Amino acid sequence: MSYENWKNKAQGFQTVDVRHIQGSFFEGVKKRAEALEVGEGLHIIQTFEPHPLYAVMEGLGYEHHTEQRSEAEFHVWFCRTEKKEGDSSAPFKPLALLNYPMIDEKLGQIAVDFWETTWQSEKRVLPYETRLLLSLTNAVGAGRMRQAARELIKAYIHGVESAALDDVFELLAWNQGIGFFSSEIGPSALFQAYKLIKNGENQGKSREDICSALREKFGEKNPEMQVLNR
Repeated sequence: MSYENWKNKAQGFQTVDVRHIQGSFFEGVKKRAEALEVGEGLHIIQTFEPHPLYAVMEGLGYEHHTEQRSEAEFHVWFCRTEKKEGDSSAPFKPLALLNYPMIDEKLGQIAVDFWETTWQSEKRVLPYETRLLLSLTNAVGAGRMRQAARELIKAYIHGVESAALDDVFELLAWNQGIGFFSSEIGPSALFQAYKLIKNGENQGKSREDICSALREKFGEKNPEMQVLNR
């Protein structure tokens, strides 16, 4: 289905103007989207084009149409064309980008443009899983353990074997030093997620069950993992 098939309905969609909202608008929009029926939709007004939101809404069965009315005014219509339960990996996508305009509108535009031209681009050289592991180690080096944990979880969900994670942690201990590893990495959510994977495999659990446990324990509902303001 395309916009031409539902544009006549779009004028009746509920309008949600999220410009200059203090705090994250994502959860509120997502809850409204989950409650709508096929053929219904939302009209979002934002100061930047909310690229990260597209994939989340698509996971719920929505199509979108975007119009830029001015330099800092974007109108996006989302129409539900089928009912889906949503992408279970959504909590691990960089939705924090949606917060950037609350800091600075120009920074927000740069961030979402960067997302569109790099992260979502199909022009890749390194496999996605390799990029996630590189991101994991870079995050540890920068002291961002929460981000590192999210990258580890995404990597495992996308098929990276735990043996590869073993190599990563061996290199972290080697390069960061055992003292840093013991005091910073050991108590972190990153290492907790790694142990959950290893213990689950040692107990003979399936990858599907382990992934479900990772999403439940280290998803956005976990305060240690949240990147969106409530």
